[in-house]
Amino acid sequence: FGRTGSLFVCGELGLNPTFLCLSKGITSGYLPLAATLAEEKIYRAFYDEYSTRKMFLHSHSYTANPLACACANETLSLLRENDFLSSALGPKIKALGERGRALEELPWCGEFRQTGMIGAAELVEDKETREPFAFERRVGYQIYLEGLRRGVFMRPLGNVIYFIPPLTISEDEIETMIGAARDSIRAVLGK
Repeated sequence: FGRTGSLFVCGELGLNPTFLCLSKGITSGYLPLAATLAEEKIYRAFYDEYSTRKMFLHSHSYTANPLACACANETLSLLRENDFLSSALGPKIKALGERGRALEELPWCGEFRQTGMIGAAELVEDKETREPFAFERRVGYQIYLEGLRRGVFMRPLGNVIYFIPPLTISEDEIETMIGAARDSIRAVLGK
């Protein structure tokens, strides 16, 4: 629901999936709800009068809760009505990219990558050769811990630090997040 900059990444990639499974984001994460969308020919293959016995008896454990469904309907309305993806999210995506790429000025950031509101800083021992830090050093984890001390959560996966902020983050908070990441990297790896 917007994390990559479009409603669903399949649309961004020009793909038309036969099935699309949805959960958390459909209620903005407030209540559990799941849904499976299917293309029309699949839907029609299982939808008919009961007497035809043409049915697919399956459901999610989080199906049809009235409060969750109301929350999902409101989430979808807000996304449509406010043109959230382009008007609200667009500037934040730009801010994350600009501020994130500034991490590349550090001698240990080999690359900053981004897709929508997902950013990743790859940490390297040698920027010129892109030699990674030894796995045993747990550099990403050490930076994650330093970030927590600074009040910022970063997701370490090996030598890559991921930034996956809430879509409601402000540009000032993006600046704070990237600044804390920069300071954490320097604190752990500083020379």
